[in-house]
Amino acid sequence: MINRPPQDPAAKIHDLERARRWRATLTGRVVFTNGVFDLLHPGHVDVLLGARRCGDALIVGLNSDASVRRLKGAERPVRTEAERAYVLAAFEVVDCVVLFEQDTPLDLVQALHPDVLVKGGDYDESTIVGASEVRSWGGEVRVIPLTPGQSTTNIIKALRGTSS
Repeated sequence: MINRPPQDPAAKIHDLERARRWRATLTGRVVFTNGVFDLLHPGHVDVLLGARRCGDALIVGLNSDASVRRLKGAERPVRTEAERAYVLAAFEVVDCVVLFEQDTPLDLVQALHPDVLVKGGDYDESTIVGASEVRSWGGEVRVIPLTPGQSTTNIIKALRGTSS
């Protein structure tokens, strides 16, 4: 086993321009996934592991706080974008985290030109933003099966005592 020192998570968090420069230095298959990643749970871990197994480097697009509020309502996110980015970047399987303000990651996908686009099993290829673009340049789209019983919404309901 190779003993290498862990990378500072903050060093893996990039703005779009820095991510583009970093991406341009990579060889091998680059994988992209995205999401809110608010309260991390085993389902998130399974998607990240599955995504990383599809290539040589993993970029995670992370919804900004403003985009999460637009998509999920005023009470979300639970954790700030800085907290969510730092925790995601701490995972060894994650090579780069990029925040995005838009409601979809299409601009990121087009700018970072991944070889593989990955989403969790609550999507199918017809609903994955960027799938047609990735396919157009010869890339592939993969769906990682959902981990049963894992949901941030259910975690929040349980914490509030409103789970069914």
